[in-house]
Amino acid sequence: MTARFTSALFAHAEAVLGQVLRFEHAADGVVSHYFREHRQLGHADRAFVAETVFAVLRRRRSLEARCPGKVTNRNLLLAALVVARGWNQRELAPVLKAGDDDWLAAARAMADDDLPPAVRCDLPDWLYEALAAQVGAAATADLAHALNQPAPLDLRVNVLKTTREALLARLAADGIAAAPGTLSPFAVRLRGKPALARHPAFLDGSFEVQDEGSQLLGYLVEPRRGEMVVDFCAGAGGKTLLLGALMRNSGRLYALDVSDRRLAALKPRLARSGLSNVHPVRIEHERDQKVKRLAGKVDRVLVDAPCSGLGTLRRNPDLKWRQDEAAIVELAAKQAAILAAAARLVRPGGRLVYATCSLLTAENEAVVDAFLAAHPDFALTPAGAVLARHGIDLPGDTLRLLPHRHPTDGFFAAILERKT
Repeated sequence: MTARFTSALFAHAEAVLGQVLRFEHAADGVVSHYFREHRQLGHADRAFVAETVFAVLRRRRSLEARCPGKVTNRNLLLAALVVARGWNQRELAPVLKAGDDDWLAAARAMADDDLPPAVRCDLPDWLYEALAAQVGAAATADLAHALNQPAPLDLRVNVLKTTREALLARLAADGIAAAPGTLSPFAVRLRGKPALARHPAFLDGSFEVQDEGSQLLGYLVEPRRGEMVVDFCAGAGGKTLLLGALMRNSGRLYALDVSDRRLAALKPRLARSGLSNVHPVRIEHERDQKVKRLAGKVDRVLVDAPCSGLGTLRRNPDLKWRQDEAAIVELAAKQAAILAAAARLVRPGGRLVYATCSLLTAENEAVVDAFLAAHPDFALTPAGAVLARHGIDLPGDTLRLLPHRHPTDGFFAAILERKT
């Protein structure tokens, strides 16, 4: 179903873009709030507004370079529709003004090679330079191209309630095109983005929405039946639920987080999942007394650390415009403190997994290297060898997923085991 393009629909997109570009709140939250306030917009209208606004966020720098004179939100939207979404002037007729045809034709004709590398990649200068220093200019261009594509929609099968084959058959019966994931044994990738919130298989807990790359973190933790496991930065609990399923609903699984709001979001998901071994715990900070009581007792700890989120730019393109170098320095210090606090929970012979959805060495390898230098009682265990036990072919000492090489969000993870 395609939205009927009108000046009124374009005005909604312009209003949303104006709010998003203030960068006061996350873009997806701004869009959702706007839709709640404008319930007259149908599904197709909402899709047009969201997709066009997010196209501007993804391609902001190169679109600005293609806009004549003073850059306006209106011109950014028109340029996005022509350059990023492939519309022609005839399709844009309801909103075009005198002179628009000429500059839009010039915008379409402008070659990417005419733009500086960071602008061509639609990255802020500091981020382009950091990535180019890590992987080189050519790989950065490939990575940026992948980050500027919309992310697919992935599901994680709840193996406590169904199998991947059964879920695929159920989705197919409902006309939803899907295929098995290529990395995670629990993953299903949809070919479109159907509304799933009222689907019976969602309501009965047969699946959760979760990026396939994120699912691999559970296999790195590798929890066993009857163990004590801690998800140290649980958030809304997507990985918590995966760990609980891998534990076959046995043992004791603590979901720790500093946010009441995020833990509240876990409750309905937990109810659907059928898990009874999960214990959500609100903590004040990583040194909370509730954390200290677990010192030296836990078999496995997952630290999915607060990070820049730059590996999720396909879903959250506003993050590249909301972060800066100073924020990365602050995050790295916070990550180091959280990792050190989580390490105190691990029993001798136990496992600590550090993970982020960042692309930057400063938040990933540098944090792990500093931790190992300060904690000689921990050693790095090759992630590739652990994944291979589960039929996942991703060799390497650490896990590093990149959207231009793997069809997932960007992730980093390292397995740190405490010596006996």
